[in-house]
Amino acid sequence: MKKKIGSWKGILIGAAMIGLLGGCGAKEKGAGAVLEPGQSDLEYVQSKGTLLIGVTDFPPVDYKEGDSWGGFDAELARAFAERLGVEPEFVEIDWDDKIKLLEDGTIDCIWNNMTLTEELQETISCSEPYLSNSQVVVLRTDGSDRYEKVEDCQHLLFAAEAGSTGESVLEEKNYRYTTYDSQREALQSVSDKQSDAAVIDVIMAGYFTGEGHEFEDLCFRFPLNDEAGVVGFRKGSDLTERGNEFLKDCLEDGTMETLAEQYGMEQAILN
Repeated sequence: MKKKIGSWKGILIGAAMIGLLGGCGAKEKGAGAVLEPGQSDLEYVQSKGTLLIGVTDFPPVDYKEGDSWGGFDAELARAFAERLGVEPEFVEIDWDDKIKLLEDGTIDCIWNNMTLTEELQETISCSEPYLSNSQVVVLRTDGSDRYEKVEDCQHLLFAAEAGSTGESVLEEKNYRYTTYDSQREALQSVSDKQSDAAVIDVIMAGYFTGEGHEFEDLCFRFPLNDEAGVVGFRKGSDLTERGNEFLKDCLEDGTMETLAEQYGMEQAILN
């Protein structure tokens, strides 16, 4: 998946100034909530009593369980809201609109293993990287020991999700590939021997392949690139520092490792 950031501290000066320059005492944000002039993002979230968490259906990171959200990131986001003393409220978003929704207050953070990019660094503030989201090669387990490095695979016919980072990597390497509507369909094509290998996110690979998973006949090997997942906040938000402290504590007290084992994401944790 293409979810692709730096950290800033301080108050949300820009949003406050817009309200002042507009001749009003506050700026409306989200569903009737108001950010007062000079109010920090933390104060704003605590004053309204909710943390609006932007997510997409991206198992095992975030996924719908009936009327609620589960997954590795969903559980972390819920615990972060609890630390802030507010209620978590998950908002399913259109990924292409994530920045706009963050800026206008429809959401207070993007907690969906968003991949770090220079482009996003210019528009929002984010946590320190805590997950790897590199693209990996997935092969049929039978015979996979013949491939020790990516160069050994260059003659194979690959499968990738259309428009994904995996497709971009394959295109850059000038490897032969066929596109599918989802990463799962790309994996299915390998399992059905329509493709020789697939390139997908390491998190999805850990979730779908190997013993006890949907594609038991597949395994994943070497990474093709280096991507890092982060949590996104409004630019200038003081929630970024709180988020970094929270993620560091979760790593040190074993929470991150426990969740990773629960959701098959051991390979994705950045120590």
